[in-house]
Parts: sequence; C-alpha cells; structure tokens
Amino acid sequence: MRRLVITVAIAAMGTVAVAQDLRLPNKAGSVKFAVIGDTGTGDKHQLAVARQIETFRKMFEFPFVIMVGDNLYGGTRPKDYEKKFEKPYKPLLDQNVKFYASLGNHDDPSEAFYKPFNMGGQRYYSFKPSATANVRFFALDSNYLDDKQIQWLTKELEASGSEWKIAFFHHPPYSSGGTHGSSTVLRDQLEPLFVKYGVNVVFTGHEHFYERIAPQKGVAYFIAGSSAKLREGDIESSPLRVAGYDTGYAFMLVEIDGDNLSFETISDTGKVLDAGTIKKSPDTNRVVGTTGGGRRGNPATAPDTKKK
Repeated sequence: MRRLVITVAIAAMGTVAVAQDLRLPNKAGSVKFAVIGDTGTGDKHQLAVARQIETFRKMFEFPFVIMVGDNLYGGTRPKDYEKKFEKPYKPLLDQNVKFYASLGNHDDPSEAFYKPFNMGGQRYYSFKPSATANVRFFALDSNYLDDKQIQWLTKELEASGSEWKIAFFHHPPYSSGGTHGSSTVLRDQLEPLFVKYGVNVVFTGHEHFYERIAPQKGVAYFIAGSSAKLREGDIESSPLRVAGYDTGYAFMLVEIDGDNLSFETISDTGKVLDAGTIKKSPDTNRVVGTTGGGRRGNPATAPDTKKK
C-alpha cells in the first residue's frame, strides 16, 4: 500500500510538526469508513482519539463511522449525549459524517432512538453505505441475542447480494483478553450463520484494547474497544492473536475495493499500530489471507502475559 505523509501544524505552546502516516490505498470510488469502540466517556482520551480521527479524515475522506458499543457510559441524559458524543465528534458531524451505532453492555436500549446513531429505533439493523456499494453492514445487539434476532439475521444474510458482508457488535466471539476472553456462547450462536452465509469480517469491542484475530473459518475478526477506555496489559499469550495493542488508545480506518479490504489501526498520538489487507476469494467469497503488519511491517505487539 502506498504511504502518504502530511505535516499538520498544531498551535500549542508554539507550532509543532506532527507527521501523519496513511497506508491505505485511498482509491476513488472505494468504500471508506472508520471504526471506534467503547467511546462514551467524554474524557481526555476520547477527545484525543477524536482529534486524530478528524486529522486523518483530511487525508482519507470516509463518509461514515461504525461504533461497536458502549457509546455512553453513565447515563443517557441530554448532557450525556452532548458531552460523550456531540462535542467530541462535532467536527465530523459538521462535515455530515454519519455514525452507525451498535449497543454495548453499558448502553441503554433507548439509544436506538437517538437520531445521530442512525439505528432507526431498532436494537439491530442492516445498511448499505450507498446503492452502488458492494458491501452490507449488519449491526447486532450482542447483549440479548434471542431467537427473533437470529431469525432476522438469517433472513437478512440470505437476502443480501453484497460481495462483502460485515457484522459489528459489542462482545467478541474470539479474544485473547485476560479479563473477558472469547464469548463462546455468542460464538456458538453466530459463527454457523457467518460461515454459512458468507460474513467476511466482524468488528467488536468490549475488550479495552485493539486485537486482530487470525481468520477463523474464513472470517476475519477485529477488536476495537480502546477508543476511550483502556485495560492496560490485558492481552494474554494466545494462538488467536496476530496483532494486539493494549498500552494505549486506538481507532481504525478501513477501505474496501474489489476483493480487498485494507485496514489501518492508529493510536491517540497518530502512530500506526497495525496495517494490512484482507483478501477474499472471488470464487468462494471467503477470506483467504491477510498481508501487512504494524509500524515496521510487523504486527503490533502486546505482552504475552497480563500485567499484575
């Protein structure tokens, strides 16, 4: 992937030059979006990540963001929406960037009716970013995955003619986290559907770190739960982990073009933590491999054992 570096002047005790590194193809006509998770704190860490997202959008003009849950910690009063969503992302909202939310365990179901979350009053929903896009997104409520939701998802996946199918929700079916780890019950419910109906990529949160999981049964899994919360040193040694980062805050940028999905994970200080391309077979529509790595061409690393 080509690299684009720009210098941004920041007024803070004088002018400081900060290099921003974009490793995505950034092609015209591709599907571009950002991924954030566990965001709703309203604190300095959420604001720092939000500033980096705004800065990178000057290079990579994504039109929408998916949110993998825990959008509001500690209440859903008007001032909570203002402090923990509207103010941090005001520059993006002012540029008509759309946010598509899913519900986390710290969220209230009433958030589905908050118009800027674009949930349409539903706990789970699907959308295409445009009529011509070759991708459909499926936002699930992993807090309560009942038979009704499973039946809905089955019908939606069956009816989708999109080449790329991307699911996003809160609890990770696969995780190397020491605090929570893999949600095996959820995996037992969802993975058969993902495999049968060709879901290609899954984005989740809940674990307060970044992790890229080795593809499982033709499905690529990411955890992006550190956009405002951090559980430092929580990634444990695991054969699941291809890349991980649990010593700082992060968000993701993603681009889909043809049979390639390119991704870049960026810290709250603007450093590239992980980057690469997921390739799917044009014949089977399944993920067949991932190329790329972290800042020096290798996957981002995390401790092999949880810090005490």
